[in-house]
Amino acid sequence: MSYSHLVHLGNTGLKVSRLCLGTMTFGSSADEAESVSILDAATDAGVNFIDTANRYPSDAPDERKGLTEEIIGRWLKGRRERFILTTKAGGPMGPMPWDAGTSRKHLLSAIDASLSRLGTDYVDLFQLHRDDPTTPLDETLEALDTIVRSGRARYVGVSNWGAWRIARALGRSEALGLVKSVTVQPRYNLLFRQFERDLFPMCEAENLATLCYNPLAGGLLTGKYRHGAPAEAATRFGAGGIAAAYRQRYWHDKEFEAIGRILEVAQSVGMSPERLAVAWLLAQRGVTCAVLGASRASQLTEVLQAGETKLDAQILEKLDAITREFRLGDAPPF
Repeated sequence: MSYSHLVHLGNTGLKVSRLCLGTMTFGSSADEAESVSILDAATDAGVNFIDTANRYPSDAPDERKGLTEEIIGRWLKGRRERFILTTKAGGPMGPMPWDAGTSRKHLLSAIDASLSRLGTDYVDLFQLHRDDPTTPLDETLEALDTIVRSGRARYVGVSNWGAWRIARALGRSEALGLVKSVTVQPRYNLLFRQFERDLFPMCEAENLATLCYNPLAGGLLTGKYRHGAPAEAATRFGAGGIAAAYRQRYWHDKEFEAIGRILEVAQSVGMSPERLAVAWLLAQRGVTCAVLGASRASQLTEVLQAGETKLDAQILEKLDAITREFRLGDAPPF
């Protein structure tokens, strides 16, 4: 494994690879054997950063939630210290009202359950999977502080939070003398650029790491889908609740029009569209890491090369012109 392309995780002393392996598919579209192949392929390519969550696989019923962590835990046995491991909590894990959210009760139970499934006594990063406006913010922040000070997590962060809410949390943590979030995990790709307007400038000002997930827009940026043609049932845009959410996000005329132009750019530079899309993301100001997901190890071949790919200014300008509308207005300078 090469450690020549590591970056600091925000304002911490921790260094991570710019490509992070997302594991949402482990235990669902990727069985355990394929999940192991994906882990091996990513880490052989220099990825030292693994992202998971307690509620994965994402489409699993309550009784199967946590299976992804169990798969990772078995794979990590005997080599835990070679990798930076992050998990998340806050999503629903069972039928009771306290089986979700960011209350002290749920978070303290969630971290213990995750550590058990992962077969470790700590995670490097513990993130809140979503905002919970029903729980007092101070209660949530104090629970995170307890988790870090107990040694069960080295750092904490948030995922899918708005910029104003993160700024509020940072201010309350400072006022109360609590540990502060060091990471933000937003959705970001060529077809979804809204966070350039406020989130990324705030993260840069506060020196927060951004771990950007969905870099291929659920696979749409690979060019394998055609508007007007039904997606295969087993794909991200096929059937089920998650597929419906992805279709609502991206399955529109303007996205497919942009994809057609992106494919032309990729062809002009002799590069796969997925490699181009991830290389573009890594070139954007304020981006720390790209979180890559896969259902098969073979899907990682091209995107793992993105970390070594430098796009020239002309190509970046073309891609910006094609996708500028997905910022939903002009982004303020930063």
